[in-house]
Amino acid sequence: MIPPLLQAVKDLGYEEPSPVQEQAIPLVLAGRDLMAGAQTGTGKTAAFALPTLQLLAPHASTSASPARHPIRVLVLAPTRELAIQVEESFRGYAKHLPLRTAIVYGGTDMNAQIAQLRRGVEILVATPGRLLDHVHNKTVMFNQVSVLILDEADRMLDMGFMPDIKRIISLLPPVRQNLLFSATFPDEIRRLVKTLLKNPAEVQIAARNAVADLVSHVVHPCARERKRELLCHIIQSRGLKQVLVFTGTRIGANRLAHQLRANHIQVDAIHGDKTQAEREAALEAFKSGKTTVLVATDVASRGLDIESLPQVINFDIPHSPEDYVHRIGRTGRAGLTGEAISLVAPEDIEALTAIEKLINKKLDRVLVAGYANAGTVATMVSDGTSGRGSAGRSRQENRHRPERRPPQQKSEHPAPGHATAPRGAPKVPQKSHDPIFSKPYEPSVVTMQAKVAQEPVGLGKRRERPVAALLGGLKR
Repeated sequence: MIPPLLQAVKDLGYEEPSPVQEQAIPLVLAGRDLMAGAQTGTGKTAAFALPTLQLLAPHASTSASPARHPIRVLVLAPTRELAIQVEESFRGYAKHLPLRTAIVYGGTDMNAQIAQLRRGVEILVATPGRLLDHVHNKTVMFNQVSVLILDEADRMLDMGFMPDIKRIISLLPPVRQNLLFSATFPDEIRRLVKTLLKNPAEVQIAARNAVADLVSHVVHPCARERKRELLCHIIQSRGLKQVLVFTGTRIGANRLAHQLRANHIQVDAIHGDKTQAEREAALEAFKSGKTTVLVATDVASRGLDIESLPQVINFDIPHSPEDYVHRIGRTGRAGLTGEAISLVAPEDIEALTAIEKLINKKLDRVLVAGYANAGTVATMVSDGTSGRGSAGRSRQENRHRPERRPPQQKSEHPAPGHATAPRGAPKVPQKSHDPIFSKPYEPSVVTMQAKVAQEPVGLGKRRERPVAALLGGLKR
């Protein structure tokens, strides 16, 4: 590593490289295409930022001319928060080098971004949508891009970014280095990624889709309608001071924040419907301790870097198991311990089972007194079953179920007025009788009067219909 980068790393307090950095940095310096997977919070950003900056060091220039600062490195990120984090890392590592960085993302003034691009930048961090906006306005040039980096590659490729990425790649020089970093790599994404890379090297730290060892996991069974009460109980009874809560939808995040605020809990929400200024203000208030709870969606979870975050709570269980890994990756970062709490309703069992299968770990079930019915929610969740029919009941419960009563004997003499069907005849389901919809149609008096008024007056006389004219109206 060159002295300017070593000095920057020392200034940031780094002493030992993480496993992903030890394996990835030599491969990047050798010019190899790379697909790297590691647990969230293990230093993936430094693993591609530091070697990339060293490769750019020979091109560093102190000239003020924009022509001496073309875009040489393009970094794509799925969310604004992650893009901001990556750009801050590049800027911090390159503070002793005459290299310029810039960031473009939606939700902010585009003119300010254009002015920064016109001054010249070597490292551009962008979200795909806003980058294509600049392409349409012809405010970016990619003819000297030598390194393409996709951060959180699984989300970039799996959540609808593929058409944008293909279009951006088609604008880049064919000879370049491609780096893909992510915490998870599902098999279908791995197959897709390999078509974009040329003879890639692969780095996999620990098991694929693994979670940090320093994060403890606990599941609290609870009926869905009582999740909010249980969440308030956990926060208030334990005196939690900094909690990141995840919901499945943006509307759900706003609703939960409003309900927690009514319970005298300092809370704010962050999601895609918020403006960038609102998201930054909410995140800053949460980091500084002004708010106790930050409610977020999965999109906002990518790139949230909160120092020493102690707890993450899954109010809604994610439908994608990989999202669970990214959610809890917000805690237990940089060698610190963390806690992941999940509130699980009976209808969440299938998603919970998929999560346990992905991370290859059984999550501990802990009942909270007063919030779980031992006969229903607690039994289904503790057994890890789906809760459908007898398959969802425990063996002990099935053993003590009351026996089914035998059907009552029908009387040989039916009541008068009721006919009996012959033995062996197929049973015909009885149609439900509704006094309104089952009644035959009878025209009302108003309808009959209107019908009479429309009839012609004379017998055999044909009623003349008005004919509309294109111009000039009707002639009288």
